[in-house]
Amino acid sequence: MKLTNLVIHLLNGLLVFLLCRALLWAASTKDVASDVAVTAKGNPDVTGARAGIVAALIATGWMLLPINLTAVLYVVQRMESLANLFVLLGLIGYVIGRQRTLKVTAASGYAPSPASGGGLGRTHFSASTRGFTLCFASIIVCTGMGILAKETAVMLPLYALLIEWLLFGFQRPRDVTAATASEAPPVRRRDRRIIALFLLVLALPMTLGLAWLLPGIFNPEVWATRNFTLATRLLSEARIIVDYIGWTLLPTPSALSFYHDNFYISSGLLTPWTTLASIVMLAALTASIVWLRKRRPLVALGIALFLGCQLLTGTILPLELIYEHRNYFASFGLLLAIVPLLVAPTQGVTALPMALPRYALFAGLMLCWTALTALTAHAWGDPLRLAEDLANRAPRSPRAQYELGRTYIIYSHYDPTSPFTKLAYAPLEKAAATPGSSILPEQALIFMNSRMHLPLKDAWWDSMVAKLKAHKPGVQDESSLGALTQCVREQRCDLPTGRMMGSFVAALSHPNPSARLLATYGDYAWNVLDDHELGERMTREAVKTNPSEPAYQITLIRMLAVQGRNAEAELALRKLTALNIGGRLDQDLSTLRALPGLR
Repeated sequence: MKLTNLVIHLLNGLLVFLLCRALLWAASTKDVASDVAVTAKGNPDVTGARAGIVAALIATGWMLLPINLTAVLYVVQRMESLANLFVLLGLIGYVIGRQRTLKVTAASGYAPSPASGGGLGRTHFSASTRGFTLCFASIIVCTGMGILAKETAVMLPLYALLIEWLLFGFQRPRDVTAATASEAPPVRRRDRRIIALFLLVLALPMTLGLAWLLPGIFNPEVWATRNFTLATRLLSEARIIVDYIGWTLLPTPSALSFYHDNFYISSGLLTPWTTLASIVMLAALTASIVWLRKRRPLVALGIALFLGCQLLTGTILPLELIYEHRNYFASFGLLLAIVPLLVAPTQGVTALPMALPRYALFAGLMLCWTALTALTAHAWGDPLRLAEDLANRAPRSPRAQYELGRTYIIYSHYDPTSPFTKLAYAPLEKAAATPGSSILPEQALIFMNSRMHLPLKDAWWDSMVAKLKAHKPGVQDESSLGALTQCVREQRCDLPTGRMMGSFVAALSHPNPSARLLATYGDYAWNVLDDHELGERMTREAVKTNPSEPAYQITLIRMLAVQGRNAEAELALRKLTALNIGGRLDQDLSTLRALPGLR
């Protein structure tokens, strides 16, 4: 699995090189002062070679960035790297197609048309149409393919729009005549096809998507299982996005700790004060895009791509706050902005002073990125070594400490005499005592000792109940109760009924419990307490709370069938059939119809 991920990453590195080279060429053939295309500045071969070198340096740096490691070695994030493979392909196709639509020299196969009085000829029109078709197909096909891997590929049209705005300016091919070199260059006009393209592939889908998402986003229940609201998320993400810049360019082991559940959520503009400072910095970066658009278009484009990438995962969607792999594409934008500046020559159009300090800084950054990536990759090569490394990087992270304890449990093979058994207690109890932690550590301690037939401490149960009473259960809390329920149901754990009931009562004491929590309690009541009336009632509540989730309805049908209430089971089965979109429930429906009394 990791080898395949590595191959995808290397392919993406090649695509980053090709995209960078195309962008560099596009920028080098644009007179940013007058926004007029030029056919040659200096030796084209030297320009092309220079573009290739800079593109190779950007691609190499991007492949070695420590912040991109989790998108490769965290196996499930293959969907991130694979989605971006199609994003990069789509952008390459768009840039190439766009350049083809703008070429107007005779060497490109374009010539004035006598029939049109010297205007655009048929040859030009045909080539321009082919270029536009490539632009259209690259966005549509690659976005569709990328979304099959992960939803982040939906950002491809936005990235293409930023490239269009900052490098091509929505301009159409110039209507040229047999003008001499001394004549003023003709004025470009907007290409209505390009404008229509982005209205179709970006503006319309974005409008429809927001119309579909916003009612749920503003529903408080959507945020009930999170420890932040929409407002505090937006405030916090300002700091996080600024942190991403530092973690990308100047990473440290403690910053790239994988687990970030100990992040202090912003509750106001000055709580903490870095919230306002981060908002000001992001506003300044946004303004710099406009200011640099004609002076340094690649710098402006790099900043725009970085910020644009954060719009999906760093704004209104109720996702977890921080993940390093979200910068897999965004980090490319940062390198596109800084690497050409660091390696720019001291002579020519793109000249910058102080070459030696710039080259030394770039070499130092490459060395830093390579060393930290190598050390982190070594840790990821072994589960125990990884858990210990991440716990050391984030000593105040409940998840990092829990994961270390859980790894020790796995290595103990539930043998009380194993040295790993003793090692598991310290990190789990440290995680349990950390403010803001879920009940995962307590669940792991109870689960471990019960499986090994060791005494269960009252303090673990008391801590778990206190946390469930103090706040509405989150995803981790619900998963923990589900794991304990499953362990008892499968007769691998002997847990006191009173303690389990106390935990469920505490969890359900909050208003509007989730369907998952209700279903878990129904599972415990039916299979452990043998209280069929309570189990069925809780399961019905789960179905009512989330009628679009088939799992709860399947459980309810089985309960009714076991009790011989076939008419009710048939009615529930018909409701379940309505959810069988695209045949996704065919197997489940077939199994249910095979139950006695059902058809």
